[in-house]
Amino acid sequence: MNSCETIEIFYNLRIDLDKLKYASHITKIIYDVTNENENSYKILQLFLNTLYTISETDKDMNLVTSIFKLRLMCILGFAPSINGCKNCKTNEDILYFSFKDSGFKCGICGKQDKSVIQITKATMDAIKYIVLAPPKKIFSFNVQENVIKELEIISKIYLNQKLEKEYKLEDLF
Repeated sequence: MNSCETIEIFYNLRIDLDKLKYASHITKIIYDVTNENENSYKILQLFLNTLYTISETDKDMNLVTSIFKLRLMCILGFAPSINGCKNCKTNEDILYFSFKDSGFKCGICGKQDKSVIQITKATMDAIKYIVLAPPKKIFSFNVQENVIKELEIISKIYLNQKLEKEYKLEDLF
C-alpha cells in the first residue's frame, strides 16, 4: 500500500461526549471479539454502520447499542432462535425470551424456565428484524420507549452471558 484517504471521520463523535461514550463502548466490545489478521468483514461493516448511526443521527443511543449487540451476537454465531417457541415450536402466545435456551418461549414453556424475561410483541418483532435485516437497513426502524428498555436488558444480558464478560457503559467516564 502506498497511500490512503479518509472516507469518514465521524466528526460528531468528537463534539458530543455522550456519542463518544457510546462509540467507545462498542469499540471495546469490537476489540474483544476480533483478532488481528482475521477476516472480520461483517463485524467491520456492523461497526462502521453503528458508528455512522451514532455520529450522524439522533436515534436513541440505547436502541443503537442494543441493535449492535444483538446483531454482533448473530455474526459471532450466537443468533437467538426466532422461529417460535424454542421448546414446543409453537408460533402462538410467544411471551418470553430465554437466555438459557437463546430464543423465544411461549407462555407455557416460559413459566418452566427461570432464565426468561417477559417481552411484548413489539420487542419480539424488533428482535426478529435485527436478526434478519440486511446489514445496510439494520438501524432503519424505531420503537417505543418500553421496547427500547426491553431490548436494552435483553442485549446486555445476552452479550455478557455469551461473551462471558461484563460490559458496562457507565465505566467509561
